[in-house]
Amino acid sequence: MTLSVEPAFENRWQAAAAAGGDELQALVYRSNLLASDRAIVNFGGGNTSVKVRQADHTGRETTVLWVKGSGSDLATIDRRGFAGLRLEEIMPLLDRAAMSDEEMVAYLARCQLDPSMPRPSIETLLHAFTPHPHVDHTHPDAIGAIVGAVDGQRLAEECFGGDAIWIPYIRPGFALSKLVGDAIRAKPEATMVLLAKHGLVTWGASAEESYAATLDAINRAAAFVEARRGGTAAFGGAVRQAIDGSERDALLAKVLPALRGAVGVDGPRILQVDVSAPVIEFVCGRDSSELSQVGAACPDHLVHTRRHPTWVPFDPDHDDAAVLRERLVEAVKTFQQREHAFFEQYRGEGDQLLDPSPRVVLIEGVGLIGVGRTLKAARLSRDLYHRAIAVMRGASGLGGFVSLNDEESFAIEYWPLELYKLSLAPPAREFQGIVALITGGAGGIGSAAAHGFIDQGGCVVVADIDSKSAAEVVAEFGDAAVPVNADVTKEESIFNAYREATLTFGGVDVVVSNAGIASSAPITETSVELWDRNHDILARGYFLVAREAARLLIDQGTGGSIIFVASKNALAPSKGAAAYSAAKAAELHLARCLAEELGPFGIRVNTVNPDAVLEGSRIWGSAWREERAEAYGIEPDELEEFYRERTTLKVNVLPSDIATAILFFASPARSGKSTGNFLNVDGGVALAYPR
Repeated sequence: MTLSVEPAFENRWQAAAAAGGDELQALVYRSNLLASDRAIVNFGGGNTSVKVRQADHTGRETTVLWVKGSGSDLATIDRRGFAGLRLEEIMPLLDRAAMSDEEMVAYLARCQLDPSMPRPSIETLLHAFTPHPHVDHTHPDAIGAIVGAVDGQRLAEECFGGDAIWIPYIRPGFALSKLVGDAIRAKPEATMVLLAKHGLVTWGASAEESYAATLDAINRAAAFVEARRGGTAAFGGAVRQAIDGSERDALLAKVLPALRGAVGVDGPRILQVDVSAPVIEFVCGRDSSELSQVGAACPDHLVHTRRHPTWVPFDPDHDDAAVLRERLVEAVKTFQQREHAFFEQYRGEGDQLLDPSPRVVLIEGVGLIGVGRTLKAARLSRDLYHRAIAVMRGASGLGGFVSLNDEESFAIEYWPLELYKLSLAPPAREFQGIVALITGGAGGIGSAAAHGFIDQGGCVVVADIDSKSAAEVVAEFGDAAVPVNADVTKEESIFNAYREATLTFGGVDVVVSNAGIASSAPITETSVELWDRNHDILARGYFLVAREAARLLIDQGTGGSIIFVASKNALAPSKGAAAYSAAKAAELHLARCLAEELGPFGIRVNTVNPDAVLEGSRIWGSAWREERAEAYGIEPDELEEFYRERTTLKVNVLPSDIATAILFFASPARSGKSTGNFLNVDGGVALAYPR
């Protein structure tokens, strides 16, 4: 956001909403309200508390400190996200001279009202030692500009006078909490604490007062920063013009797969492109390349953005996509080498390297790319760097931006208490970080496969000639899927589908070639048009989809899986369907040819052969049903029983059955050494048995 001399944050407290329950419910309301603006509270960052008198499990009245549980997000936290601790048992710690993190965690666990509550925040003692009933600890951008400035303490005095207490940087924990508690008691007239290179602590006699105190501090800081900046151009002014939208997208589509391959050395990554106005202002700034390497804007950012991003220079007047591609790959390799060296320099016993790759990549004049093992993680890296940009914008206008040094950064990034929060995330699912593009994605088989990938943590591009139906399928999945219009018979349409997948998620790992039609006619009545239509969609279409997949996957350099959805008819002769069956046989053999050709690149190509998947099928809802019924001399409504009875297993084949086979071939864990194979999912049709 652009800071203004006017109040940057409006007081949105609603007494009726806050009064809808007890003090804990008011704390939930306050927390949600503060974090509704990420310029005040980072995702997962900050913490809030309240001290209340209530009965414990024995019925005895005691003072309870309700404080945010570790790993919660204040924007969405509810009552279950807070931990309650007996304050009388905590306060004797103020008399201690020192306490290790392990001792602190164990001690606080014994103070909890209920052991099933979440582990309390890392900064629980800070809240306990602050002698006020309501306490908020946040990391607002405007405050970050002051506490992250070169001469922050002097600037804080100039901005806040005697209202603020300045605390030099110390990693959160017992020592910092004791220092803050002692400082507030020594200066009871203060209204806030500023933590160098960190954030803000405010308080109040009521939930509303504490909320108002936070807004007051932020608005004073915002007005101060903007007044000091005056008309000075941010980031030293623009060193170049940003590339326009269409040219930028064409450039990114050419380089993102290579970037995705470079960052995916220990598993697939999702990429999220950001070309918003604040990002463009930053990547075009004269001083931005140097500013970006100073360090993280806040300790809370470190585990999501790393100490610094990868900055890649680019001059469109002299550089092209090939040059940028090479620079991106080399910049990532350099980052990884430095990350290994950084880890080895500061590692302690039991430490393990978390992730050697950058979480944020900045391309000069182009934009920002967030990197993550999941879509959520990639977006979190992207969004947190917005906060860093805002802090650097303000701090650089105040005389210079400072951050934690490498040793301080390692102590946060590999801090067991910080890593504990990450451990609360759900375990990785099978297709975490995987992007699957499915043609015919709106049909029964395609949508079932999409469900399978999404359920196991993947991202999906639902490509279909029926844009409306594709959008309806995607609506079930939220941001993890995107609809794309795709006519598999047209080169440009297929190119655009992969381009959209790349711009949305960074690339593709799995391609399910599933778009299809079906026709039935005796050979004497098969027209050239009918023959060509089958081969245009089922042979030419599969060729075009596979060719573009091969180009992208080879460029990405991480292997991949191409899965053809063919048919039992590819193996077994079927009267009255020569055009369809011949085209399906072409698919099967094309897959085997591509398996041999693409194997050296680690790209597997396999085929699933369904038979008679009537449920949810748009093909079987067409004339194909009547045509096949006529070929077998039965009524259309008898087809389902007919197909069931002709199988060895006496079963009907469902879209979910085909999806299971697709997921098998997509999974490196389940079929990583399988290529050139086919799997019949037909209930057992003897003519199609492999031989």
